[in-house]
Amino acid sequence: MFRLEDLSLFVRAAALGSFSDAAREAGIPPAQVSSAIKRLETALNIRLFARSTRSLRLTVEGETWLPYALQMLDALQNGLRQIHTPDDEVSGTLQIAVPSDLGRNLLLNIFREFRTRHPALRLRILFSDHRTDVFKDPVDVAFRYGDNDDASFVSLPVAPENRRMLVASPAWIAHHGEPQTLADLERCNALTYVLRGRPFDRWPLWRDGVEHSVQVSGNITSDDAEVIRRLAVAGEGIAFKSALDVKDDLNAGRLKVLLPEYQGDVVPLNMICPHRKQLSAAVRLLYEAVKAECVGQ
Repeated sequence: MFRLEDLSLFVRAAALGSFSDAAREAGIPPAQVSSAIKRLETALNIRLFARSTRSLRLTVEGETWLPYALQMLDALQNGLRQIHTPDDEVSGTLQIAVPSDLGRNLLLNIFREFRTRHPALRLRILFSDHRTDVFKDPVDVAFRYGDNDDASFVSLPVAPENRRMLVASPAWIAHHGEPQTLADLERCNALTYVLRGRPFDRWPLWRDGVEHSVQVSGNITSDDAEVIRRLAVAGEGIAFKSALDVKDDLNAGRLKVLLPEYQGDVVPLNMICPHRKQLSAAVRLLYEAVKAECVGQ
């Protein structure tokens, strides 16, 4: 096994014809260059230089091995450049887990733009509403709603003030009427989804600092939050959705906020990473891109 530093010092000593000059160029003591050459000679079981008090020259074996040393040095340096790329030259494969509706309706466009800016990067995107285990599942990062209650992984805030809100389509409102009170809401057809294995059918709402818990019911429940969003847009009922998930629908007029005087519960969006060492240039840049888009909502 050859050290990168040893190979580099051998090549420079051969080019300069002097251990002292190679040491001066590298900013190290001459004895360190001599030790590097001895390690190479021991590993190769040959003499690389013929040395005397007045001169230094490559041996025949040294001249023969020099071009191979240059090739190895170039290969090692190219490999290091691929691993330690500058922030604007990320490459490799980045595996990302995202919630279904947030991923399809907001993050997918961000990912596409991000990939366009970094053409050497490959993305593998996993869409699921099931809680991703960043230690066991084949992902580098996961975007996850909810407070971070596990200190074993790194959690970076993306949208810490994101809230749920009551929404319905204009068509549903025109047909059924817009609820004016929480009592009206209880009588509406609620589109509910499964949260941690149970239907999320008790909706927390705040007004003037007071919490109100509304028990809802409806004729459709799904474990896919994207299905609930689509059903709400289609006019099937009222949904209680993250503001980030329905941002485009609200802007396009496909959905309308109901009972705006009430605030839903806070559902912060975070980016989860198993270890701080995995916060590579690609991960950091992706985090900044997603955070900038979500903060602007």
